[in-house]
Amino acid sequence: MTMTNQTFAMPEPIPGFDVLKWKQETQAKIYQETKNMTTEEVLAYFHRGSEEFREEQKRRRTERANGISK
Repeated sequence: MTMTNQTFAMPEPIPGFDVLKWKQETQAKIYQETKNMTTEEVLAYFHRGSEEFREEQKRRRTERANGISK
């Protein structure tokens, strides 16, 4: 079995974007939205988010394939 060595380019930083601040704000938002939910409701919350993300990816791929860009 052979392994391939993949090299990934580091993206350029976005001026003025603080990733730690974004992470903390996002976590706080998720906490506020889920703090009174049951375990089952939290699982459904994240499942919906995953589905929305997949649909967005699918839409963007279709747009790219059709030459549509934003």
